[in-house]
Amino acid sequence: MAPKIFIDGEHGTTGLQIRTRMAGRRDVELLSIPEAERRNAAIREDMLNSADIAILCLPDDASKEAVQMVSANNNVRVIDTSTAHRVDPSWAYGFAEMDKEQATKISSARFVANPGCYPTGAIGLMRPLRAAGILSDGYPVTVNAVSGYTGGGKQMIAQMEDQSRDDAISAPHFLYGLTLTHKHVPEMKIHGLLDRAPIFAPSVGKFAQGMIVQVPLHLDMLAAGTTLESIHAALTAHYAGQDIVTVVPLADSSKMARVDAIELAGKDTMKLFVFGTPGGSQVNLVALLDNLGKGASGAAVQNMDLMLAS
Repeated sequence: MAPKIFIDGEHGTTGLQIRTRMAGRRDVELLSIPEAERRNAAIREDMLNSADIAILCLPDDASKEAVQMVSANNNVRVIDTSTAHRVDPSWAYGFAEMDKEQATKISSARFVANPGCYPTGAIGLMRPLRAAGILSDGYPVTVNAVSGYTGGGKQMIAQMEDQSRDDAISAPHFLYGLTLTHKHVPEMKIHGLLDRAPIFAPSVGKFAQGMIVQVPLHLDMLAAGTTLESIHAALTAHYAGQDIVTVVPLADSSKMARVDAIELAGKDTMKLFVFGTPGGSQVNLVALLDNLGKGASGAAVQNMDLMLAS
């Protein structure tokens, strides 16, 4: 019998993309609440407790409520795509490539917190350098990033795509999170193995899907003897043997004049780059991904597959 999957919040941006990724699969059975009963709490609770895996695509408070609905049922496993549980040590963090043990932790967990899109890029760049002893836990990290507007959910999508609205956004690019208290900062700090919170400067571009995350570093503030080449070698070694996160060879990145934020739109992979001048004093680490792919829906399906394989 195929395992039953229930997407709680299947009509939201993340939920819809999860359904799209699973539409042709015959190895799982998708449970769905009839359109007319979407707000029926009793049916929702029944669906949650009838599933083998429930994927929560909800705001934080609604996700916490859903977890309470299944807390007494030891057979239901949960993937939460909200920010509600990403720094909870009792939940497995759903970034399997983060370190060598993480895929096993995810596959055996009952509760898995799907990572945020920006943190996936930032942690993907920082954590290997922390593990290699290159980046100190007290380094004053800055993370600069731009995301496709679908990361803002249905309201921002409507503001970007329907210019007849009173609240339409006409700017091609804008900054936000200007108070430096973005909800992703604790996640970056904890799973990036940092002692101090990074300065995070997020922005949105007028493209639907795609993302660039940058972490610039001063070489003289890293471990003695660190070079552009040794940073690249550490990242390459960390991600060796898997194909979801890849490190672009230095010979290729050195010839690049630009990085296109939408290159991986529609894909569930991530590319990492190391930019700088050989013998120089600075490097710029760059992660390229789809904010709804490896940054959300794609990651949720990857985590589901790890859990089903256990």
